[in-house]
Amino acid sequence: MVTFKLNGKSVKSEADANETLLSVLRDDFEVNGSKFGCGKAQCGACTVLVDGDPLRACVAPVSTVVGRSVVTLEGLSEGSRPSRLQQAFIDEQAAQCGYCTSGMILMSQALLERNPNPSEQEVRQALDANLCRCGAHNRIVRAVIRASRSKA
Repeated sequence: MVTFKLNGKSVKSEADANETLLSVLRDDFEVNGSKFGCGKAQCGACTVLVDGDPLRACVAPVSTVVGRSVVTLEGLSEGSRPSRLQQAFIDEQAAQCGYCTSGMILMSQALLERNPNPSEQEVRQALDANLCRCGAHNRIVRAVIRASRSKA
């Protein structure tokens, strides 16, 4: 039995401790925002936040989050309203195919929690390891800057 907090709620899974966190999120809890991209922790599509820090869920055993707090894209919204960062992505049209979006938003959330007013260079550096095949990087960077300048 694996227990942890998922988007603010305590959850339990019968999954084997070595099963990936990504598969547990998607299969056991039907939380599908995080995507399976490369399966090697190199693209960032599977990124979630664990106790506020980014984690590549495609390679992390679910046992690594026992007793910890996991936040996915679904956990960022404020009720039925998108978070400030999610709204900035919408406003900047920063998602094209959308496959990388969850990972980009969660990496950006972690950055904004550490540094509420990052420079463009700091945003680019924080997102450097997240891949977007559509080439929406400039709009993504603008969305993060927009979110950092908007009022909560």
